[in-house]
Amino acid sequence: MSRDDQKLEKQDADQSKNTVRSLAKGFRVLEAFTAQEPELTIAEVARKAGMDNATAFRLLNTLAEIGYAERIPNSRKFRLSLKVLDLGFNAIARSDLRTRARPILRSLTGEINEAASIGVIDGADVLYVERMQAGLVRLGVDIRIGSRIPVYSSAIGHAILAWLPREVQISILQLQPRKKLTDTTPTDLDDILDRLARARERGYAVSDQETVSGLYVLAAPVFDTDGTPIAGLSVAAPSFNTTLAQFQAVSADPVMRAAEQLTRALKPSGGFTSHTPPLSKRPI
Repeated sequence: MSRDDQKLEKQDADQSKNTVRSLAKGFRVLEAFTAQEPELTIAEVARKAGMDNATAFRLLNTLAEIGYAERIPNSRKFRLSLKVLDLGFNAIARSDLRTRARPILRSLTGEINEAASIGVIDGADVLYVERMQAGLVRLGVDIRIGSRIPVYSSAIGHAILAWLPREVQISILQLQPRKKLTDTTPTDLDDILDRLARARERGYAVSDQETVSGLYVLAAPVFDTDGTPIAGLSVAAPSFNTTLAQFQAVSADPVMRAAEQLTRALKPSGGFTSHTPPLSKRPI
C-alpha cells in the first residue's frame, strides 16, 4: 500500500470515529416517510432505509418515545408526528426569504390566482417555504409550507432549473424516476429540457395541470446577489375558473415583476442560501 493510500485510509478511519452511525440510521428512518407514503410498517421502513427489521423497530420506538414518530392506533403502522415539522420550520425561519416574500405573495392572490407560493429546490423536489391563499380556496390540493413536489413536474422547479447549466439540469432531473402524475405530466428528459429552454426565453415557466389535475401554475425565478436562481415564485389557479391562455395573459407579467421585486428585496441581506448544486450566473 502506498503512502497516499495509507493516509486516505487513516482519514477515513478518523472520520468514522467522529460520526454516530445510530444517529445517521435514525435520520434514514425519518426520510423513509414521504408525502406519498406517510404511514409505514416496520418492514416497509426497514426496506426503504436499508436496514434490518429489528434495527428499524428499535429506532422507530425511540423516535416515538421522544415525540418524532407515533404509532397509528389499531394498525401495525407508524407515521411522523407534527414535532418533525419544527426541525424544518426552524431552519426556514432563519431566512429572510419568507419574511420578505409575504407581502409580495399576498398582492398576487385574488379572483383568478387563488394561491401564491415560494419554493426552493431540495434534491429532487421543490420544497415550499412560504404560501399565501385567498379567502375562498378552490384549488382542491393540500399544499402548505413544508410540502414537497417533484422538480420535473413543477412550474417552480422549471423556473429555477431554466437558469442553471444544462449538466446541472440533467443531474437534478435524473435524481428520481419521472412518473406520470397526471395526463399532462412531462417525463421525457429531452422534452423537459426543451421546456426549460422555452421558459428561459420568455422569463417564466407554466404548468398545465402537470402535478395536479385541474390546476394551472405559473412561476418565475428569484435570484441572489450573484444572479444565481435560488427560488421560484408562483401563482396557482383552478382550471375551471379560466383558460390556460387567459391565466398566462393575466399572471405572467405580475409574477415576473413580483419575482424581480423579491430579488431586489433580498439584496440588502445578501440573499438566501439554497441547497442546490453549484449554479451558473444569470446572463446580463
